[in-house]
Amino acid sequence: MRTEPGLVPEMLVFAKVVELRSFAAAARQLELTTSAVSRSVGRLEAHWGVQLLHRTTRSLSLTELGAEVYAACSQLAHAASDIHAIAGHYRGVPRGTVRLTAPTVFGEIWLSAQLPALRRQWPELEVAVSLSDQIQDLAQQGLDLAIRLTRPEQLPQHMVARALRQVRYIAVASPAYLQGLVMRPQHPQDLDRAHGVACITLGYGDFQHRLQWVHQAHPGQPPAVAEVTVHAPLSIDSSTGIIHLALQHQGIGLVADFAAQAALDSGALVPVLPDWRLTGNYAPRTAYALYMPSRHVPLKVRALIDHLVEAGRHR
Repeated sequence: MRTEPGLVPEMLVFAKVVELRSFAAAARQLELTTSAVSRSVGRLEAHWGVQLLHRTTRSLSLTELGAEVYAACSQLAHAASDIHAIAGHYRGVPRGTVRLTAPTVFGEIWLSAQLPALRRQWPELEVAVSLSDQIQDLAQQGLDLAIRLTRPEQLPQHMVARALRQVRYIAVASPAYLQGLVMRPQHPQDLDRAHGVACITLGYGDFQHRLQWVHQAHPGQPPAVAEVTVHAPLSIDSSTGIIHLALQHQGIGLVADFAAQAALDSGALVPVLPDWRLTGNYAPRTAYALYMPSRHVPLKVRALIDHLVEAGRHR
């Protein structure tokens, strides 16, 4: 089977199609149309007079020969990627498009706020963000990296993780709501239904109505611990939604700190029980940038991650 230099781009396209198991996913990552990707694979098959793929409307699989060809094309693709990354390091200017996924609210509020400064520093760098609260497969979706809010023990072992910032969950309310209470909460037990307090919870997954709190009054001494089951007539699986409800004086909201920051800065909301820290289901998480291991991380990806790490230090 003879290979001509002019077929190298088609071989790289073929490798990407097999890697992502999809013509459409390969097209998105390569910034081509699906039809152009299909034609590239067709040209390889026509040139060699063989069938490399079995295609149906729902699946894609390699022929026996296609598997052998893919092994060689994959090596070629990895070599090309390494060369490109090495050249990029020497050139020193991040350019191209970084594709990433992030949790919806975190992406809308914190991540998006960091992108203008990134573009000012690296105007040739472009960022395409897909917001989703579902875990995305980087290879299948043609993504360079993912941002996830999780705990260290829950990180996927097959990926590289860099911590961006901690995310704490806090209690907030409008001044008007607190003024309407018989007594402003001074202790977690004051959030009990018997005190006429309404809470607005995330109410999904681990985020339920049983709250655990700790208070470190004096260094070196055991912290005070409290548990309370709150009355939550409203729950919504979005910190943004909880902020909107709290601004409408509907109760004490339990939200991610980054989501409440603007309202706290303006005074529209105020912290509740600031000397106590939520633990248990509402324990702090860390926002991580996750990407697949590689000998040479593309400069564009490294530039974005470094920028977000620095932003996380000065939040």
